[in-house]
Amino acid sequence: MNQTPLDWIEVELRELDAIGLRRRLATRTSSQAATITIDGRELINFGSNDYLGLAAEGVSDAVIEAIRTRGWGSGASSLVTGRGLLHAELETALAEFEATEAALLFPSGFAANVGAITSLAGKGDVIFSDAKNHASIIDGCRLSGARVQIYPHCDLDYLRMMLPQASAFRRRLIVTDGLFSMDGDLAPLCDLAALAEQYHAMLMVDEAHATGVFGDNGRGTVEHWGVEDSVHVRVGTLSKAAGSIGGFVAGSRLLIEWIANRARPYVFSTAPPEAIAAAGLAALTHIREEPHRRTELLSRAEKLRRRLIALGCDTGESASQIIPIIIGEPEATMRFTASLRESGLFVPGIRPPTVPDGESLLRISLSYAHTEAMLDALVEAIAGLLGAGEVNH
Repeated sequence: MNQTPLDWIEVELRELDAIGLRRRLATRTSSQAATITIDGRELINFGSNDYLGLAAEGVSDAVIEAIRTRGWGSGASSLVTGRGLLHAELETALAEFEATEAALLFPSGFAANVGAITSLAGKGDVIFSDAKNHASIIDGCRLSGARVQIYPHCDLDYLRMMLPQASAFRRRLIVTDGLFSMDGDLAPLCDLAALAEQYHAMLMVDEAHATGVFGDNGRGTVEHWGVEDSVHVRVGTLSKAAGSIGGFVAGSRLLIEWIANRARPYVFSTAPPEAIAAAGLAALTHIREEPHRRTELLSRAEKLRRRLIALGCDTGESASQIIPIIIGEPEATMRFTASLRESGLFVPGIRPPTVPDGESLLRISLSYAHTEAMLDALVEAIAGLLGAGEVNH
């Protein structure tokens, strides 16, 4: 058999199989909702980030109408001819929602993080990044060319030790998730804001999983902790609680103008369809006018967390709608996931490199659309598996 330059891929995939880390694509044939159909099987969905239950119905009518009136493709980058009326209206609405001077729309939250970080820091600068920040933050740090200092997860003492050593750098940037996407815990933003002020550092917070869920107005963890005036750069997404797609950066007018001029993912990406902006506008209306969605979601999450802890599950430091059950090893995690699927429940198993070695987990993601009966079914299934000794816990 002739060898090819890609023969190594098959070998590497077999190695991933051997250690339980190979992923395989599945196909969802239903809409994204509290129940979904994957590979022909209907399952209660605990794997989606549709926290407010808007993806299936809350924004659809606005999208359909926008396609009728504005078409689909944008045809060019925002700085050429791609930025349309609805894009501009959404950026204005996002700035009003965030209570900032301005906002900038990106094709994705990933692009927003990479674009913001690489615009703010470069050669001669230093970035302080939490060890459990999202991959988009990690990649933004790497691409920036700045010195990157990783501090242990939420370890303020370590960060406090590192910051005084950074005085020789041109600029200092502290970047963190507000709500960590796998562990479900919150960043200590009050202390981070105080450190940023003390050491004249920029503070950037990724609110992807907190926008629409935390804060009296749904503005995220910066509002929850009361540090809105101390956070210089806010990044959010429309792909989670807002039920759509796209990312954004919010902050001062000068900040947004700078990022629009310097962020390569913005400058060199075709603008998203205006229909996506219509979805974002509709979602902001729901977030503003239906606060019960987020309050009830967090209340149900707290009750579910207590029930899981009572079963002996390790939910870590979760304080949100994201509830991990920490298993440890990837093989055991995927066996647990498979067993739950047999019970009609989709609860994704999360393995390295998404989480560190030894921290594989089940990631339960709650939605406002989940019913009490669905949560009861989840608890009963987990109790049954634990009682059968299927997984060490």
